[in-house]
Amino acid sequence: MRRYFFLIIALIFVQEFNAQNIVDALRYSQNGVFGSARFNSMSGAFGALGGDLSGMQLNPAGSAVFLNSSASVSLSLFDKKNETNYFNNLNSTYNTALNFNQAGAVFVFDNFNEESVWRKFTLGFNYEMTNNFDDAHYSSGQSSKSIDSYFLGYADGIPLNLLELQPGESISSLYRFLGENEGFAAQQAFLGYQSFIIDPVDFDNPNNTSYLSTIASGTFNQEFLSESTGYNAKFSVNVGAQINDNFYFGLNLNSHVIDYRESSIFYEVNSNEGSLVNEIGFRNNLAVIGDGFSAQLGIISRATDYFRFGLVYDTPTWYSISEETTQQISTIRDDGNQSITERIRPNIINVYEEYTLKTPGKFTGSVAYLFGKTGLISVDYSYKDYSNIEFRPTNVTAFAQENNKIENVLKGSSSINIGGEYRYNAISFRGGFRYEESPYNDTNVMDDLTGYSIGLGYNFGSFKVDLAYMQTQQERFNQFYPNSAFGNASIIEATENLFTLTTNFTF
Repeated sequence: MRRYFFLIIALIFVQEFNAQNIVDALRYSQNGVFGSARFNSMSGAFGALGGDLSGMQLNPAGSAVFLNSSASVSLSLFDKKNETNYFNNLNSTYNTALNFNQAGAVFVFDNFNEESVWRKFTLGFNYEMTNNFDDAHYSSGQSSKSIDSYFLGYADGIPLNLLELQPGESISSLYRFLGENEGFAAQQAFLGYQSFIIDPVDFDNPNNTSYLSTIASGTFNQEFLSESTGYNAKFSVNVGAQINDNFYFGLNLNSHVIDYRESSIFYEVNSNEGSLVNEIGFRNNLAVIGDGFSAQLGIISRATDYFRFGLVYDTPTWYSISEETTQQISTIRDDGNQSITERIRPNIINVYEEYTLKTPGKFTGSVAYLFGKTGLISVDYSYKDYSNIEFRPTNVTAFAQENNKIENVLKGSSSINIGGEYRYNAISFRGGFRYEESPYNDTNVMDDLTGYSIGLGYNFGSFKVDLAYMQTQQERFNQFYPNSAFGNASIIEATENLFTLTTNFTF
């Protein structure tokens, strides 16, 4: 599956692998709470309840709890604020998006054979957004380290003759050749060399593999802007059944979709004495398309009229992912009495070979207490071992190295969701709390996530309207260029607000 998003691009090439990393793996492995308004207002604590289409996405046995066939549609307003700290300089960015985030239906087939233990069967279909990638963050500050280290790190070991233009050769053709034959590192070295950021130690030796920076040490005013759009979504086909009066079983077969696009711009300026290059602008664009498959098996037990228990197993998700990138760089250098601007625009889409990502499975245990028909309280506990994330094929050296890093850096993560509901005539009042443990061993890289939710619902009979508000907060360490020698990063305090409206029909 290939899509070409950048209209300025003239050429396309394919190479064998890209620099996928832990950040990419987690992006597609973590799920948020983006379901129906009732589900969101109770912070997703529905593992032992059912009777909601988003609850069916959590525990497939929830479809068998429905008394009547139902359908629902949800619309959400997503608002995110990122506060960044880069060398004690603070900035804030805001992003708002309106999304069609849930739609589905469940059909209930009662069994009128009173001698059978099978009370009913259900068939359900549901689409739901599982993650929203609409985001933006801006960092600015003064650093003692230049981005020259990024290009030096990749250039080490690359022969000089690979980075120099030959007679009749263009920037585009050499950039393309390096990608097809030498890989990502050679392309980065080429950008640094052609933009005069790095020079060879020995200009006269075509086999030179050591390089120096043309930028003098000192202080550097830097800015970094990253903007992303897209989503991760899941479409489920559900089958469920009720046995006797107390047991509900269900199975989901899930199809997943990834659509992610990111554009980042890094800008650096210095007035250090002895610097040949005084300004750098470095732009990277990424487009990711993926599809995957998973399954869920769940059970709900009505132990008494008041207590319900739920248990769910989510299999790993197997994604097939393809990526495309573009790059460009510009510099301003001091050449005696004049300033010269270099703009390196290869106008090439790097189309990388499709790879597989296996995200971890998950176990969820739930308990709910019902206060008759007036209210309920529900608690879900989930466990997901992120150290089981795996890039495939594992015989690719870059993937094997990253998988080893994932095993050492990531860990199992527990999450707790608590929700409650109180009904007064046709009105329902709801609230919830959410806690998710960091997937990193070092919580300085990503802190635990916490959140709360509130909501209202009104029952018109065969038609219901629900509203929800949910907020989550999390702090994370954001390295501008992961897996590179340039380790500069900002600290991001992210606050997400989600407003959801759901209409539900019973038929």
